[in-house]
Amino acid sequence: MPEGHTIHRLAQDYAARFQGSRPTVTSPQGKFSDAAALLTGGELTRTEAHGKHLFLRFREADWVHIHLGLFGKVTFGDAPAPPPTDTVRLRLADTTAYVDLRGPTTCALITGAEKQAIHDRLGPDPLRPDADPAAAYARIRRSRTTIAALLMDQKVIAGVGNVYRAEVLFRHGIDPYRPGRDITADEWQAMWADLVALMRDGVRANRIDTVRPEHTPEAMGRPPRVDDHGGEVYVYRRTALPCHICGTEVRTADLAARNLFWCPTCQRP
Repeated sequence: MPEGHTIHRLAQDYAARFQGSRPTVTSPQGKFSDAAALLTGGELTRTEAHGKHLFLRFREADWVHIHLGLFGKVTFGDAPAPPPTDTVRLRLADTTAYVDLRGPTTCALITGAEKQAIHDRLGPDPLRPDADPAAAYARIRRSRTTIAALLMDQKVIAGVGNVYRAEVLFRHGIDPYRPGRDITADEWQAMWADLVALMRDGVRANRIDTVRPEHTPEAMGRPPRVDDHGGEVYVYRRTALPCHICGTEVRTADLAARNLFWCPTCQRP
């Protein structure tokens, strides 16, 4: 599932190509046809992301809510748009560009009130200017749940996925099994600031890189990471490989139906 930086990047990409235009809106798959007919020819006036949720506003009050889920994919291209396949849920097209949405968990036309209800149930997003890290910490410091699980709970903090979860805990030397209530305010503030910086870098580069300059392949004289997720990381999907810092084998375990990665030496309980 895409992490929050990807959704914010998509919001920027939709805006760059279509904001201020009046695109043709279609649903070749048919599942969004009625809404598409209402939206086509309307001006795209705003794009927005919160965690893993993408919002496109047409006119002044018509919001398209998109959640990619595990299989959703967005493809941009230059005009003229090729004939769409019947897997395209939503296509926007104008005289300069097109974008196809396939396989999302959610693609729905919603009201402003329904959109606000989605925001209300989500935790603060490190990439949003209105984010309040204190709101997340208020839930973390009262919880016996592991910090690794809390970081993946979108009601606690929105947009953090498995990669950022594993990497920020490693970067701060925090055992993923520590209960939330044992995380100090200073530790949380440091992790939050790090997530803000890392995720902003992710939006700019459109990939996740979490290693510090002294641990890059060039600095360490090691081969670059080869992985379909891209980016240089410390522990994510590096099971049984040596830690870049201490050489201990990186471990993995199942936690809340997701793979957890950590270094037992650098993240000592």
